[in-house]
Amino acid sequence: MTVMIGEVAPDFKLTANNGEKVGLSDYRGKNIVLYFYPKDMTPGCTTQACDFRDKHDEFSDTNTVILGVSIDPVSRHETFIEKYDLPFLLLADEEHEVCELYGVWKLKKNFGKEYMGIERSTFVIDTEGKLIKEWRKVTVKGHVEEALQFIKEELA
Repeated sequence: MTVMIGEVAPDFKLTANNGEKVGLSDYRGKNIVLYFYPKDMTPGCTTQACDFRDKHDEFSDTNTVILGVSIDPVSRHETFIEKYDLPFLLLADEEHEVCELYGVWKLKKNFGKEYMGIERSTFVIDTEGKLIKEWRKVTVKGHVEEALQFIKEELA
């Protein structure tokens, strides 16, 4: 069963690109944008990460931290961050345990092949750790602006 809006978001500990174990509880008192994406260095994921990068200061101004999660290893996250100058942490969920907690580990189809992977999704968690908004099956174009607008209207 996955988390529902209004419930406390499941906490976890994952290794971040900086080598530290990071969890939601580390950010109590701040809003969190927790976004799950399929793969570092792919076109859609790069666009999304760069959109978050470009709006990072605006998110920070609303007391909001951005955390990205994929099943890529820390070493790939490090390369991704260096290449695109990303100012937020990327977390490695190589065993897809957190992806499953949030219900984003799904059967996907691409060019007639079926495989398990991350369904691009974003969750907003408030200062008390409650899930207050989710977007599933995210379309990259305009999504970061939509998430920022929601936070400005609801949490700032």
